[in-house]
Parts: sequence; structure tokens; C-alpha cells
Amino acid sequence: MKKLKERWGITSNLQLAVIFIVFGITGSASVYVAKPFLELINFHPEHFTDAWWGTALYWIVRLLLIFPFYQILLVVFGFLFGQFKFFWAFEKKMLAKLGLGFLFK
Repeated sequence: MKKLKERWGITSNLQLAVIFIVFGITGSASVYVAKPFLELINFHPEHFTDAWWGTALYWIVRLLLIFPFYQILLVVFGFLFGQFKFFWAFEKKMLAKLGLGFLFK
């Protein structure tokens, strides 16, 4: 834990616990939000029952949606838990590694 705290620039165990909680809530929430969003845009697996690839397409689209929802919710929950500065820096670093760093220049 000491190396992780040093790497992230965290001084207290409480802050580390809050960060872990935010990561957990964000992961669960992003998975939870993807299904209602697909229902909102009327994208259901039942629409593809005639095609053998219909269910696979639905799950691929749902999994691809989880990523942007995760990025947004991570910053939102980080803000709600008082860790916006940490998660905003974390987000910028993660997106820069994915080649999307130009979004923050």
C-alpha cells in the first residue's frame, strides 16, 4: 500500500479507501447504466433474433458503451466523494495513454 500511496501522491489511508470505493462504485454503475441506455435508444437483442450474430452484436455494443460511461462516472463520483483533483488527473493520464490526450490541450 505504501508504494501505491507514493505513486498516486496520497498521504492518508482514508483517502486511499475513498479512492478504492469510488473505483468500485464507478465500475458497477457503468455496467448498470449501459443497459438502460440501450433501452432508451431502442437497441434490444430481440431485434436481432433472425440473425445468428444478433446477441453477439448486442453484447459488443453494450461492452463498448461501458468504457465511455466509466470515464464520465469516474470523474462524477470522484467529485461527489471529494476526490475530483485525483480522478481528473487520473482520467487525463489514462486517456493520454489511449492516444486521446489531444482532448485536453
